[in-house]
Amino acid sequence: MIKLHGMDRSNYYCLAKACLLEKGMSYEAVDAMPSQDEDYLVKSPMGKVPCIETDEGFISEAYAIADYLDQIQPERPLLPANPFARGKAVELCRHLELDVELVARRCLPEAFFGVTVSDEVKAATQKDLKRGMTAVSRLVVCDPYIAGREFCLADIYTFYVFGLASQIVQKVFNEDLLADLPQVKTLIGELASRDCIREVEAAKGG
Repeated sequence: MIKLHGMDRSNYYCLAKACLLEKGMSYEAVDAMPSQDEDYLVKSPMGKVPCIETDEGFISEAYAIADYLDQIQPERPLLPANPFARGKAVELCRHLELDVELVARRCLPEAFFGVTVSDEVKAATQKDLKRGMTAVSRLVVCDPYIAGREFCLADIYTFYVFGLASQIVQKVFNEDLLADLPQVKTLIGELASRDCIREVEAAKGG
């Protein structure tokens, strides 16, 4: 059985957990914090969560985990079968992570831990977020799902990337990150009712 290492406070742990639940796969949750201890670095080379433990070894990074799950269990795929549709979904996932969430994370210390971020960092963050959101806006479909007609990994990314990034932007800049994408905001509300996401979010409350 796959073991999922991480903690509910990590949006990428929640993302990986939602992938397992969406595919109906059994797993064992193992509490783990990000760590630079050697014992953990052999599991996750950057010391981040999540990672999964398989019979063959460990895999870190949420996208790599999702891809692995699709390979070992093709049923209920997380990405479309059509090569172009799959490529567009992956493209959207990468832009969401690299150009939205990782940019917003520059201000995470101030948003959640009371550590002041410099004005220079804030200015650069706002500038880069604007570019990232413009890029994402060119890719979203919302017909009815973020990448098209099928629910896929990009929808799970949408829920968890914007879940964190929107909080950071609201707390630090007092702005609505999705103000120009009301259709995405609506979709996120609908995704909250999907079984895999609802179960992950319910566990947080427990």
